[in-house]
Amino acid sequence: MADLERRLAELNEAMARPGFWDDQERAQTVTREAGAVERTLQTLRQVEDLCEELRVAVELGGEEQDEALAREGESLLNEARQALDTLETATFLDGEYDDHNAILSLHAGAGGTDAQDWVEMLARMYARWAEDQGFRVEVLDRLEGEEAGLKSLTMLIEGPYAYGLCRSEHGVHRLVRISPFDASGRRHTSFASVDVVPDIKDTTEIEIDPEDLRIDTYRSGGAGGQHVNKTDSAVRITHLPTGIVVTCQNERSQHANRETAMRILKSRLLKLREEERLKELAEIRGEQLDIAWGSQIRSYVFQPYTMVKDHRTGEETGDVGAVMDGRLGPFIKAYLTWKASLGRRGHGRGEGRRNETRGKEKEGA
Repeated sequence: MADLERRLAELNEAMARPGFWDDQERAQTVTREAGAVERTLQTLRQVEDLCEELRVAVELGGEEQDEALAREGESLLNEARQALDTLETATFLDGEYDDHNAILSLHAGAGGTDAQDWVEMLARMYARWAEDQGFRVEVLDRLEGEEAGLKSLTMLIEGPYAYGLCRSEHGVHRLVRISPFDASGRRHTSFASVDVVPDIKDTTEIEIDPEDLRIDTYRSGGAGGQHVNKTDSAVRITHLPTGIVVTCQNERSQHANRETAMRILKSRLLKLREEERLKELAEIRGEQLDIAWGSQIRSYVFQPYTMVKDHRTGEETGDVGAVMDGRLGPFIKAYLTWKASLGRRGHGRGEGRRNETRGKEKEGA
């Protein structure tokens, strides 16, 4: 902990120097690192305090055989475990944009009304999870379903490392249940896609030709009072070269909706560029990396049994109710661990190929 405290002092000293913000890119790197170090220190201090409280509780409980003290000790132990688990998860969040806020978009897939209801259920699940993390949630855009649920929804999740945690959710989510919309009580399978991008406020590195955009305005719908129905304040932006479509109707003015939509579009284009780079690396390494929309990542079974299973990591639970109430921690941690192991294996294969090439060059020499 002393090393972390020294590093934080160095970073704070650097941030206090005149001209610190002259180099924007370096300044952002330093501030991100300072934030990460400070959060790690806070967690370590929390664990240290909990351990001390636990030690006292164990000593008193052993002397007095007090059941209340024993329960308090068990509660403190669980808190310490959770704090350590948070610290362990944070060690995987070292991506370039992991410390950014997240823009999470949900879209109904196959399944009709059930799929639209599924989108609303997932939106509630993510909102519950974010609130449990102490994050702030803001709905940027929503399109109501014709009978029930939502056709689509976009939310901004603001908090430390929101994107690093949320990126585990990118992909297709499958629901199996007896449909409440089927009078015959038959079992239905529905799908919804989840797209997650970092909220990049400084998007100067992404340049967009105005000629590549089609911008439409329309009257907002859904919740929001009478104001949203009086003016064409909602904005839809289509990026013609990629086909990416972004809509925003949450703000009260067309100008504000346009700014938010452009920010989301640039974030998505930045992520698309990163995915293309990763795909090229995977081809060089001989890996098959599926980043397509149709990659089913997780199934949620409500009937005839209850199970939530992540098809990438194998993580599963029978407590589907807890998951729908936002208990996503085990799935997020399993994903981050799995992703880190893929990176290590990929690096090893890349090194192996380079060594093999060097060996052949020596033989030919």
